[in-house]
Amino acid sequence: MYRKSLCIMIVLLYCNSGPVWGDVRLPALIDHHMVLQRGANIPIWGWAEPGERVKVSFHGKSSFAVTGSDGRWRVGLEPMNAGGPFEMTISGANTIVLYNILIGDVWVCSGQSNMEWPVKYCTDAEKEITAGTHPKLRLFEVKKTGRGSPQEDLEGHWQECTPHTVGDITGVGYFFCRELTERLDVPIGLIQSAWGGTAIRQWTSLDALESDPEVSSILEPFRLVLDQKPRAMEDYYDGLGGWFEYCFVQMHLKWSYNPIPQPPEEWKNMGGTPSWLYNGMIAPLSWYPIKGWTWYQGESDCGNAFLYRRQLTLLIEDWRKRWGRGDIPFLVVQLANWNKREEKPGDSTAAELREAQSMAMSLPNTGMAVTIDLGEEDVHYRNKQEAGRRLALSALKAAYDYNNVAYSGPVYRSMSSENGEIRLRFDFTAGGLVTKDGAPPKGFSIAGTDRVFVWAEARIEGEEVVVRSDAVPEPVAVRYAWGWNPEVNLYNRDNLPIAPFRTDDWPGITVGKK
Repeated sequence: MYRKSLCIMIVLLYCNSGPVWGDVRLPALIDHHMVLQRGANIPIWGWAEPGERVKVSFHGKSSFAVTGSDGRWRVGLEPMNAGGPFEMTISGANTIVLYNILIGDVWVCSGQSNMEWPVKYCTDAEKEITAGTHPKLRLFEVKKTGRGSPQEDLEGHWQECTPHTVGDITGVGYFFCRELTERLDVPIGLIQSAWGGTAIRQWTSLDALESDPEVSSILEPFRLVLDQKPRAMEDYYDGLGGWFEYCFVQMHLKWSYNPIPQPPEEWKNMGGTPSWLYNGMIAPLSWYPIKGWTWYQGESDCGNAFLYRRQLTLLIEDWRKRWGRGDIPFLVVQLANWNKREEKPGDSTAAELREAQSMAMSLPNTGMAVTIDLGEEDVHYRNKQEAGRRLALSALKAAYDYNNVAYSGPVYRSMSSENGEIRLRFDFTAGGLVTKDGAPPKGFSIAGTDRVFVWAEARIEGEEVVVRSDAVPEPVAVRYAWGWNPEVNLYNRDNLPIAPFRTDDWPGITVGKK
């Protein structure tokens, strides 16, 4: 009898090991060590017994809410200035005390593997990790999750930035946020929501994709899984997420990877399903006020770069709508150079993707970090420090309205043709152009009306560049850094590189691709 009773007690304890119905529960984002967005109305939300009165006390004030019939409750905190650390108490049937909370700026760092690439694999990793104590910088990594419908919560937890926590966080995101904490002297919260090898369609909501005539046709191959939302595909995404985490460990140990998980047989052509990463890794963030987003993605979409022009704009508009706080700053890391260097100039899907990224910068409160000079043959270059620094310079302008900071390298403005040469003019020349190695400018190609490009000679004349080639006596177009891995050396005097560009608008090789 004693054994039977003991067994019953153990089963009951096991079944009730999680929060019981009636307990106040919080989403993963509302936790110890979190950073709350300064200057914004801040929602604190969770779940409890329907009708339960919940009290939230913070910063000397208390707010109350009554839990709805759906078990949800929410209170709003008034905007506050940067500061902390503070404690927060949430009470109902139970009491939760959260400690070490800061008020500052929150940035979501999203994209694919170059955003996910951790500090521990960046240049001077050991040195960076050892120096990784930053009490005002907090880290939150969203667990890789793909779901068929928008989720209310996600997995992850806030951590202080220390040598024990910084090694596994996004390198670009960390160096970006570290730069901001030093320049602004305010707390910064870094939320990493990234997944290597993913396409932009996976990060955009289904509503947005379906509403856009230019983009909606990409949904057709995935319609079955979008409609049925099979549990087997959710399990596949969970396994795939674990495999990607395992890969980062294997890279360090230089062991072989296990085979990558494949979708279930009946859904074998449904990998990369549109909106599923938005549902699992972005939608649950949208209640949490933020300062802005950083986006490093596009390698997986080079083949459909022309469509990416609309896709990136659509994603920015979609996310801004979901957060409902106007034109929240959106910063892009333009794709770096990688692959083998081209022997001849010509068309390039990677160059067209970079062009698509540049075109999205016509939206308000956007900015871009050019990294065309940082890459290696391996797509995962190690110098994420400089990428993060340039991204922070872009943020100082787009998000913080700093007018006295050099935040951009030269950007092509106009051209004129004279005596068999093309003269190029730029914005953001910062008093003149220079080459980093002292040699003539590299990376230029030139073409006539036949649209055949050849390598060109170039020279700097003050804030302009003159381009020519004996092989093209009557040139009509110039391209710069137009390739997978172009050789470049041209900068302004603030040591920021010129952005890749072309003067022509001839149809690229990705027009009509999906």
